Amino acid sequence: MHELSVCQALIAQVEAVAVQHGATAVRSIRICVGPLSGVDPDLLQRSYPLVRAGTVADAAVLVIERLPIRVRCERCGLESEATPNRLICTHCGDWHTRLLSGDEMLLASVELEANDNRHVPTVWA
Repeated sequence: MHELSVCQALIAQVEAVAVQHGATAVRSIRICVGPLSGVDPDLLQRSYPLVRAGTVADAAVLVIERLPIRVRCERCGLESEATPNRLICTHCGDWHTRLLSGDEMLLASVELEANDNRHVPTVWA
């Protein structure tokens, strides 16, 4: 289960963002995960409580947005959604496509809190 180490890296990145903005706590973390990223969002969600314990994100909610796979057809030039084992153009049916998205895992935003419990604006990664 490499999602545990992925989650540890995520928390390290979130802690760096919190330090950079002078925050003492993290309220929420939003990430975007594509189906071709190699990361199972459900396993990541299950790993999260173990990894966040004792960190600045100890009480933070993890929101995982699942991204679609998008391809651009080399033949007709149009963009369309695809499925993991069928990266073909949904417009013309050609298999000569270029992957545009669906293989990423991105830290999208972090909602921070300051020492005096005031809300620090959400940081968009």
